[in-house]
Amino acid sequence: MRIAQIATLYESVPPNGYGGIERVVSWLTEALVERGHEVTLFASGDSITRARLIAGSPVALRCIEDTADPQAFHFAMLERVVRMSSEFDIAHFHTDYQGFPFARRLACPHLTTLHWRLDIPGLEPLYRAFADLPLVSISNAQRSPLPWAGWTGTVYHGLPANRLTPSFEAHDYLAFLGRIAPAKRPDLAIEIAERAGIPLKIAAKIDNGDRWYYDGSIAQLFQDPLIEYCGELGDEQKHALLCHARALLFPIDWPEPFGLVLIEALACGTPVIAFGHGSVPEIIEDGVNGFIVGNVDEAVAAVARLHEIDRRACRATFDARFTVERMTDEYVALYTKLLSASNQPNLGDVYQRSGAPANQ
Repeated sequence: MRIAQIATLYESVPPNGYGGIERVVSWLTEALVERGHEVTLFASGDSITRARLIAGSPVALRCIEDTADPQAFHFAMLERVVRMSSEFDIAHFHTDYQGFPFARRLACPHLTTLHWRLDIPGLEPLYRAFADLPLVSISNAQRSPLPWAGWTGTVYHGLPANRLTPSFEAHDYLAFLGRIAPAKRPDLAIEIAERAGIPLKIAAKIDNGDRWYYDGSIAQLFQDPLIEYCGELGDEQKHALLCHARALLFPIDWPEPFGLVLIEALACGTPVIAFGHGSVPEIIEDGVNGFIVGNVDEAVAAVARLHEIDRRACRATFDARFTVERMTDEYVALYTKLLSASNQPNLGDVYQRSGAPANQ
């Protein structure tokens, strides 16, 4: 197949540091190339890929966010996708609703994977206006605010099986990975570690938009000798941190659409202690590869029960459910289904608005 993958431009593909969407797009793109598909990647010019790269910006917009309009770059790139669409069998958008008006003008079938939350006020009228467009969710929970949208399937993220080597011997610390942001609740991770009396290593990005939160609520918490802020880590450092942690703490305060760090931890053989919001119950099996908790008290109690979790079971969950091979299989199946439907009189038949995921 001739496949266009359209990424956001905020980070390179793959990203140098934090950047879950762009990392998933990279894994999918490279897996499709490996299988012999002819892939064109629309991404920032500093991206690294074996696919044909069409640069939507010279570098990741994160590098120039204070001096450039990010939407201008995205709109120009999406218009270029339209102009080139006759070259593709299918176009796969990862640009949220930005791509919707452009998708209707394509000369090829398309689908959009939504990577963000859908419970934001104001989204419903927009999605109703584009209810005919085929969408992919990254968890079943993500769909709940808009169950009537044009869902064609749920495809969980997957990462290369050999990317993270598991460790079955934990060191005496807990880990927190992600962003220093209110929804991620690093303050609760710190409280859990302090109450459990176990060191916590925090590897996290601080976006400019969240600097106020860091300065006002988090910076002073790093003064505790139990807490070590490691900054934003590269892949090797992040692997080492996750691999030897007693557990990953994931005390989120929002409906997480997926949570890539959850499967990264499982790939490392590391159990997860997570608040049960959003996709968490679809990824974490309570008592098998971690614990799902409702508050700080339950999380502290779960730390004391980590000896009950077999770290090999954590890796087994990853191998069975969250590899890039499985993710690629499911996307190729969706591409094939959409291509077949494009040759039928009624394209609407492919849109499973009942909400039943394609992989269930």
